[in-house]
Amino acid sequence: MTEESRPALRIGVLGAARIAPAALIAPARRNHEVVVTAVAARERARAERFAAEHGIAGVYDSYQALIDSPDVDAVYIPLPNGLHGRWTAAALRGGKHVLCEKPFTANAAEAREIATLAADSDRVVMEAFHYRYHPLTTAAEQIIASGELGPLLRVETAFSFPLPKFSDIRYDYRLAGGALMDAGCYAVHLARVLGGEDPAVLAARAKSRGPEIDRAMTADLRFPSGHTGRVRCSMWSSDVLRIAATVTGERGRMRLWNPVLPHVGHALIVRTDRGRRVRRFSRRTSYDYQLDAFAAAVLRGAPVATGPDDAVATMTVIDAIYRSAGLPLRLPS
Repeated sequence: MTEESRPALRIGVLGAARIAPAALIAPARRNHEVVVTAVAARERARAERFAAEHGIAGVYDSYQALIDSPDVDAVYIPLPNGLHGRWTAAALRGGKHVLCEKPFTANAAEAREIATLAADSDRVVMEAFHYRYHPLTTAAEQIIASGELGPLLRVETAFSFPLPKFSDIRYDYRLAGGALMDAGCYAVHLARVLGGEDPAVLAARAKSRGPEIDRAMTADLRFPSGHTGRVRCSMWSSDVLRIAATVTGERGRMRLWNPVLPHVGHALIVRTDRGRRVRRFSRRTSYDYQLDAFAAAVLRGAPVATGPDDAVATMTVIDAIYRSAGLPLRLPS
C-alpha cells in the first residue's frame, strides 16, 4: 500500500473485547478514512483468532508493543473499567490518539490526571459515549435550547438491563465494576447533557451485590439553575429493562425512548400545549457517527463533545453518588 492510498487514520485495538466489532470494526469498514490495522490481547493466540475473524492485519504480543508501533496512529481501549486510565495514559505517552470506552477512568481523581496529560499533548482523546453523536441527542439538545419546553423543572434518566451472571467482570470491584460504572455512567452523562449543567448529588440509594458492588443505583440530583433530576440504573433489579429519559419544563415535556442505542429503535416525543409530536431519526448506528467524529477530530481538528474535561465532570458525579450511597469509590486496577 502506497502512502497516497493508505487510509488516513490507522487504529489498533487493545484487547479482543466483545464490544469491538460493533463499536469500531464494523463502522471502520464503512468509513473510507479509517482502518483497523492491529490488535493486541493478553494472550497472543487470542489476538490471532480475533484478527483472523475480523480481517485485521497486525497482531502484537502486548498492549505496549501495539502502542509503540509506528504503523498505528490511534488506539481503541475496550478493556475493563479499571484499566482505562492506565492504558489511555500509556497511549498518550506513546504519541497515539485515543478512543476509550466509557467510563473514562475508575474515579474523578484519575480522570483529572488523564485530562492533564491530554491537555499537555497534541493528541485527540475521546470517551466513547457514542449516543452523544447521534442525531437523536442533537435534536433533544436543540429542543431544550429553543425554549419550547420552557424553563426546566426536572430531568430523569434511566438505563437498566438484566445481567444475572454475577461472575461477569462488571460485578468485580477489583476491575472498577458496578451498575453505576456500567449502565449508570450513560444515565449520569445523559442527565448532564439534557440538564445542561453539572448537578450536585442530593441523595443516592444502592442495591448491593456484596459490600462494594452496586447491582442497582438511584440518585437524586439538583442542577445549579434549580431544576432537579433523578438517575436510575441497574444490572439486576425489579426494573429489568429501561432505557429512557424525560425532560420536564414549565411549558412541556420531552421523552426519549432508547437514547443510548438509538440504531436499534428509538423515538423522541414532545408534548406541549401546542400538541404532541413524535420524531425518529437515522437508523445508522451511533457507533458510525462516533467514528466519524473521532476521525474528523484527528484529521481535521474538529471539536470533541466527549473529551477529557467532559469525562472529569461525569466521573465527579459518579464519585459523589457512590459516596452518598455509602459505597467505596472505584479504584484503578
